[in-house]
Amino acid sequence: MLVILSGLPGTGKTTIARELARQLNAVHVRIDSIEQALRDSGSLPGPMNDAGYRVGYAIAEDNLLVGRTVIADSVNPILLTRDHWLSVAKAAHQEALEVEIKCSDMAEHQHRVETRAPDISGHRVPTWQEVITREYHRWNRQHLVIDTSTQTIARAVANIVDEIDAMIRDSR
Repeated sequence: MLVILSGLPGTGKTTIARELARQLNAVHVRIDSIEQALRDSGSLPGPMNDAGYRVGYAIAEDNLLVGRTVIADSVNPILLTRDHWLSVAKAAHQEALEVEIKCSDMAEHQHRVETRAPDISGHRVPTWQEVITREYHRWNRQHLVIDTSTQTIARAVANIVDEIDAMIRDSR
């Protein structure tokens, strides 16, 4: 199965992705890590564009094809990237679960963004202004929404696991 976590920076995606991957013994594909590695390589002298996502799609598909559960961790801000993650699951003949991670408490979200430190060497975390002005399209289809301002990380992960279990039951 492909679990696609999406949401603005500072909402808790990576924290949730790490715990979910640990509990499910899944592969964690983090676009921030891929993009930083590409920057560090010096191979991309210009803008990143979609290079990190393309690498992430390939890694996810390879792992899905060998039967691994994959947790995709990215902002995933536009319909094009959301559709592409779904096409990765389809190409591997696997189910996909789209999960939008939100922090509906604006003050809390701002605090998280402004106080977090990068956990990837060389990575620059976005400013609050960059987060709130970032292009981020509204969803146009059903997906699971997790609000990290109203539930703990443990509860968020449990909700995602419950949704995965329900999808598995429904597919039998």
